[in-house]
Amino acid sequence: MSLQIFLQGKLLGIDDFLLAPSEKDHDRVFTGRSHWISSLSEILPRALLAELGLAKILLGSSGGGQFLLVLPEEVRSAAEGFLQAAASEIAALSDGVLKLAWSITENLGDWSDVRRRLNEEMDRRRGTPAAEGFDAGPVRGESAAEEYFADQLGAKLRDAESAGWSPETPGRILVESGKHIWSLGGSADALPFARHAAPSDDGRDRASTSSLGSRAVGLETWGVLRADVDNFGIRIRRAQTIEEHIQLSVMYKQFFAGELEVLCSMPEFWRKVTVIYSGGDDFAVYGAWDALVALAREMERLFHRFTEQNLKDFAGPEGKTISMALALAPAVDASLGAVFEEAGERLEVAKSADKDCIWLLGRTLEWKQFTEAADLKDLLMRMVGEFNCSPQYLRDLCGIYRETQSKMSKRQARRSGGERPWRYHRRIRRILGAARPSFAGPARGEFQKARSALIAELIGRSAVTVKLRPAGRVALEWARLCAES
Repeated sequence: MSLQIFLQGKLLGIDDFLLAPSEKDHDRVFTGRSHWISSLSEILPRALLAELGLAKILLGSSGGGQFLLVLPEEVRSAAEGFLQAAASEIAALSDGVLKLAWSITENLGDWSDVRRRLNEEMDRRRGTPAAEGFDAGPVRGESAAEEYFADQLGAKLRDAESAGWSPETPGRILVESGKHIWSLGGSADALPFARHAAPSDDGRDRASTSSLGSRAVGLETWGVLRADVDNFGIRIRRAQTIEEHIQLSVMYKQFFAGELEVLCSMPEFWRKVTVIYSGGDDFAVYGAWDALVALAREMERLFHRFTEQNLKDFAGPEGKTISMALALAPAVDASLGAVFEEAGERLEVAKSADKDCIWLLGRTLEWKQFTEAADLKDLLMRMVGEFNCSPQYLRDLCGIYRETQSKMSKRQARRSGGERPWRYHRRIRRILGAARPSFAGPARGEFQKARSALIAELIGRSAVTVKLRPAGRVALEWARLCAES
């Protein structure tokens, strides 16, 4: 029996490549680049096995910008030649920004030792790019590359039945053509590809960002939602065997690809949300802002149930929670790439502050606080819809938070323990009383109860001090956006 080797491949510079400027049709080029990255880490390892005449079962894991293969030692040089050709064209198409790196080691010792050697070799290659053949070679015309991303991958791949690869273009993903072709759905061997796109009004194309914004309830704007599993890398590194490593990688990838497709096909999402990508431990979507808030809540619920069922035998919290961030477009015609970048920055802020949380409307909330904010938002909207309060009261209540933040330093807040509650009770009652409903009797009693509950939820129930709650701040902004016309 011949010696086996492990081959690990990674795409480097993904974020820089996605956010690189383009000459025209920015959103479609951005989408095509995202599809290219998602497909490369799935198709390249399969194409390598097919070219070398090896069994599909040798594919360990793939997707999320990386892959792992088990190969016989005899094909090492052929595999490196394949990857070198692919790396050269990938670098050329990306103008040298995106790079394919790989490492190889023998299948000797425990999996922890094998993984360490693979990572050390990968780090060495990343540290010496010129020596390892990362040169892009002759860079092709930028406009031609952008045309490939916009027309082939940005426009056609979502609706294609299959994707392929050919040795003549080793770094390209071909739409429904190529020497080797794989289905994009409907079978066990199909490539996992979350590709839902909200349709345009005429149903002939995907909806633009401005169209998605116009479908939002309340303020007509759109945004980008990004999510990432907390400490997924630690969870993978704790795998004791190659089988466990593959099981975890495949399980997470299939969850995100499958659940996103199913969820986005639901009536409340299918015309409002478009998938940017789903990876091995993350995903990104864009669409109407109100649909993204609801999608975040549902994906967190599904992920929590997924980890409870599939990771109950794994110790520790790593890989069992998920954090998200929602960035709203500053203008209806804003660039998709720019809003995507802002969502990524907000996600980093959220993950640096805590785990198992969401950055939403200016605050980082735990998922429990997110639920509280949703309930409070419903109460705030009830004051408008059921008790006929003017939507202006929401903006006035938001002003209380802004004024408090500008007047109180953090040190003052710590020293005093918060502001005196009667000031806020008086101001909130005045704000709500300015739009006092004209009905009487039991209806007025219901209004008084709702107002008292609202005050308690916003500033707490302490009779001595008060600290305005982050969930209350988010709920106010949320309700204000819902009430915008």
